Amino acid sequence: MLTLSAKLKTASIVAIAVASLSATPVLAEDITLWTLNFDNNAANTALKKVATDFEAANPGTHVEIVQRAVDEHKTALRVAAGSDKGPDIYFSWAGLGLGGEYVKAGLSLPLDKYYAEYKWNDELLPSAAAFADLYPGGKHGVPFTFKGEAVYYNKKLFEQAGIKEEPKTYEEFLAAADKLKAAGIPAFTFGGTVNWHVMRLMDVILETKCGAEKHDALKAMTLDWTKEPCATESFAEFAKWTKDYTLQPFMGIDNKQSYSLFTAGRAAMMLEGDWLVSQLNGSGANLDDYGIFPFPTNTDRLYGFAEYNYISTKSKSPDVAAKFLDYFLSTKVQQDLLGQLSSTSVNKNVQYANQKPLEAEWLGIFQKYGKVYMNGDQAFPLDVTTEYFRVINDVASGNTEPADAAKQLQSFIASRT
Repeated sequence: MLTLSAKLKTASIVAIAVASLSATPVLAEDITLWTLNFDNNAANTALKKVATDFEAANPGTHVEIVQRAVDEHKTALRVAAGSDKGPDIYFSWAGLGLGGEYVKAGLSLPLDKYYAEYKWNDELLPSAAAFADLYPGGKHGVPFTFKGEAVYYNKKLFEQAGIKEEPKTYEEFLAAADKLKAAGIPAFTFGGTVNWHVMRLMDVILETKCGAEKHDALKAMTLDWTKEPCATESFAEFAKWTKDYTLQPFMGIDNKQSYSLFTAGRAAMMLEGDWLVSQLNGSGANLDDYGIFPFPTNTDRLYGFAEYNYISTKSKSPDVAAKFLDYFLSTKVQQDLLGQLSSTSVNKNVQYANQKPLEAEWLGIFQKYGKVYMNGDQAFPLDVTTEYFRVINDVASGNTEPADAAKQLQSFIASRT
């Protein structure tokens, strides 16, 4: 039997232990997601429901969603990158340009261990997941949405020009453009006033002329545009397309006007994203009149861009953040989200019902390609993107010779260092 002294000593030890336990910090179960206030309100509502459902499945956890306009969001992320505070998860565009800005600034946590733990590559579309491997130092981010871009064509105009099959190589593509020109049909329509619309043509030509490795190096600014002959060749090829094969005068119209001219049968092709299917359908166009095929660059990569969610290095609860992202990417949740965030899910196991033929074609394209190359305005930093636009526009307008275009762009890149 314990003496009074022993009892008091035991009680004291217990009290100290309890006090010690109560002083031990408990892992925070609250996480914050910084994202955009999306124009599509269905996406905003759907995202909030995902957070609420995650909280219900994980009692004691709270997900705070902070939504901002695009410019405000970018500013908040730049401030967070330079401070000791920030979100647990943040939205950004994937790629070495916009997304890479925050990776280089140290705001993004490498996610290799979570990719392995949750087996995300077993659930994600290869084309959507490919952007996580673009950055040095490990995998960064997981897909939020993925957008592919390909060539839409008017079947009747192809038939009128005597084109019997979709081009499979760039050489076949040029031959088709020549047949269209001979038939008096512009091959392409672009909206030159919005910069990025014409940029797409330059991007796919760079992929074609330079190949995957050199194209990536040029966009990463690790290869000199003046010393790599394919860069000048690409500007020359771009100039030929804008002169010989596009609907003129395209530099005076925007992307919406370009779309109207395409649906009116004024040009045979548009280089557009998967979202155009719903746009065509919504405008009452007969989808059977159109076909799609990836721009034939002779590489095995798909043109497109992605939006990603990244775990922040400022997070005090990265494991909880990863658990939330795993929940978001799960087949069940992605199935429920289908059509609210995007017409195509980043989860390859999602089932599609009542798909239109063009939508089914897109799904087949997404499942086929495991490598991607991205839009120039996603690959470059903002200031270089602006110069890239200017140079492209000057070449398209005939104000800059292709040989000078590479020099001007490289000169700007060199001036930044």
